[in-house]
Amino acid sequence: MRVISGLYRGRLLKGDNLKGTRPTMDKIKESLFAMIQNSIKDSICLDLFAGSGSLGIEALSNGAEYVYFVDKSNDACQIIRDNFNNLGISNNYKLQCLDYKKALNYFVLNNIKFNLIFLDPPYQSNLYEEILIFINDNNLLLDNGQVICEYSNIYLNDSYNNLISIKDRKYGDKLIKIYRYCENNKINI
Repeated sequence: MRVISGLYRGRLLKGDNLKGTRPTMDKIKESLFAMIQNSIKDSICLDLFAGSGSLGIEALSNGAEYVYFVDKSNDACQIIRDNFNNLGISNNYKLQCLDYKKALNYFVLNNIKFNLIFLDPPYQSNLYEEILIFINDNNLLLDNGQVICEYSNIYLNDSYNNLISIKDRKYGDKLIKIYRYCENNKINI
């Protein structure tokens, strides 16, 4: 597992054997970041269910202003810290070793909003819809903010209130769906 592009391009990341996680394959990560490349620079991001931190680190590598990393696993949090140390990342992030519900409520209570949210919970958890509805109902996205979902073997609607699907891609049994926050269901391009 490596950083695909940007400042840390080609650098190796730990965590490809982290128990209970399924790191995004390089090919999928490369395609995903090509789809959102114009939205990364100077963005505020959330890597929810961060695992190794690969997606958030890729965002930092490509010019994100700040990334919040959330994972409840102490092992995952240690891998993320190791990856920060190995890459020399010392600022522009906050690592929260919390359950996703506590983290989401923290963001609501502290009025923290995002340009990009990477949503990749355990596939069998059936948490996608619950979290997408929470994000919409609690206004966790800035104008034209996006939620990037990686999933498999489930169906996701094309919209969740003001979250409208703008891109879909399939890679074998893995799927990527990108939602954009569109006030009153109107996409601003």
